[in-house]
Amino acid sequence: MTRPLLLASCLTLAAMASPSAPAQTAAAPATASNAPLVGDAGNGRTLTYTCQGCHGVEGYRNVYPHYHVPRIGGQSSQYLVNALNEYKRGTRRHPTMQAQAQSFSDQDIADIAAFLSELTQ
Repeated sequence: MTRPLLLASCLTLAAMASPSAPAQTAAAPATASNAPLVGDAGNGRTLTYTCQGCHGVEGYRNVYPHYHVPRIGGQSSQYLVNALNEYKRGTRRHPTMQAQAQSFSDQDIADIAAFLSELTQ
């Protein structure tokens, strides 16, 4: 009776130890998700239609908080990605920008940055 139980225990442990291959394949997508997203400027153009309401007006000043709204066309892609992610996380504060950024996926942000960084003026 002890021998079959011992054999069953060994087989169970062996079966539990062998799924190392599926664990490696599960880890592979995690490394792929760490790769920087490639932005699609065409989609970014579509997504930025509301941005022009403030950022596209020369000399526009925002009511709350009261400050000059910066031009975002021609900014570096990485700067735009960082800024939108900071608004999304709430570490950069502005109610309108936080609401806008929270509505975007990471791919949307990459697309917006790709489009806006290509603008010259």
